[in-house]
Amino acid sequence: MRRPGPRLLAGVLLAVLLVGCARESSEAAVVAEPLPKAPDGGAPEESTGPLESAEEKAGGASARPDTTVRELPEEKVATPSPEVKVAAPPPEEEVAAPSPPPQIVPIELIPVAFGFDDPVHVTNAGDGTGRLFVVEKPGRVQIVQFGERLDEPFLDITDLVTVFGQEQGLLSIVFHPEFTTNGAFYVNYTDGSGATTIARYRAGPGENRADAGSGLVLLTIDQPFQNHNGGGMAFGPDGHLYVGMGDGGSANDPYGAGQDLDSLLGKMLRFDPSNPDVLAIPASNPFVGDPAARDEIWAYGLRNPWRFTFDRETGDLFIADVGQNAVEEVHFVARADLDGPALNFGWNVLEASACFRELDCDRAGMELPVAEYGRDGGCSITGGFVYRGSEQPALWGVYIYGDWCTGRFWGLAPDGAGGWRNEIVGTADIGLSSFGEEESGEMFATGLFSGGLYELVVAG
Repeated sequence: MRRPGPRLLAGVLLAVLLVGCARESSEAAVVAEPLPKAPDGGAPEESTGPLESAEEKAGGASARPDTTVRELPEEKVATPSPEVKVAAPPPEEEVAAPSPPPQIVPIELIPVAFGFDDPVHVTNAGDGTGRLFVVEKPGRVQIVQFGERLDEPFLDITDLVTVFGQEQGLLSIVFHPEFTTNGAFYVNYTDGSGATTIARYRAGPGENRADAGSGLVLLTIDQPFQNHNGGGMAFGPDGHLYVGMGDGGSANDPYGAGQDLDSLLGKMLRFDPSNPDVLAIPASNPFVGDPAARDEIWAYGLRNPWRFTFDRETGDLFIADVGQNAVEEVHFVARADLDGPALNFGWNVLEASACFRELDCDRAGMELPVAEYGRDGGCSITGGFVYRGSEQPALWGVYIYGDWCTGRFWGLAPDGAGGWRNEIVGTADIGLSSFGEEESGEMFATGLFSGGLYELVVAG
């Protein structure tokens, strides 16, 4: 992404102050800022994701054998055997030293563009154009190219989208891996009845206007409440489309959807989009053929996985799941485990690593988070990305995420000893709603309060 020039920065630079705490733990010597109010000032029954207020959340060499020598007759003399040359052993191969763990350093945000209407997602099309696509909750997708926002939206489906609830609306967009040839992309929104809807649309190669009449609804999931709609979608390294679903809303998972394998709520779903017009079920999904579970389910036990992403370098998966009363959490799934048995992330038996309903509970078979933080750190996690760009080498290999309520940013990385380091790297009062990558791997963030798009860079 080209950095905005002095003219742009002079006009739009916000008072964004990020205080790096790269050498401190996520809880050490941090004074929590006042929590921002929800954008509309409202307080739905109970809400999660980057669209909620703090108040809404209350409620792993053997010995040689003996040899017998036979004597030769006297008249015969044995010819000496030729000297046997023994090859020298090959030189020992040098074993490369393990790579040092990534360093976690402070970051700051550089304003790129403003004027977005409730921006909640940003991504790229992978088509070589360098465009960024910013999703607006009311139902539009805007384009930013070369640091400038284009005048006309890429897609406008405001007439199809419901935004009555604070967590409803157009929530994400994802482009088919073969977008450059088939023009297919998918959107995730709540329809007129509030149901989660996944629809396929098309756009011509390099076109800045999609065909709004090309929509084909591929999946509809009824929602019992207005909140906890999930909303994230991502293509994995296996070429499959992953869809994150919240538990259906209200509070405390009243229908037990997280652990109910006959429900698509509180799950991570997985589809095969080889045919862009069909969300087929991969044969490798863990419950295929099980009459007691839905074939679409890849993993379960999630409360509201607002944002999840795959590491473009390793294929590993990071899931940020919004907590209920006390804890926000990050889960890690190695690439090798994507086609293994179904994973259970614990909700609503667990909230992060803590028992939720009981003082003591059985954690057997449940995946515990690799990072979590309590209410002194924030109230609603916004999942990010592992940085894999080239312009900020100090960030390489660090998973950067944040909290919508406090505006804190964290860096999460392996510690080199089988564990994880999780450190605060900055703070910004923008209403952090989402992160995204451009094609080169540079990272961006959207601000619900500010209506802005920002690039993440090393502080200083």
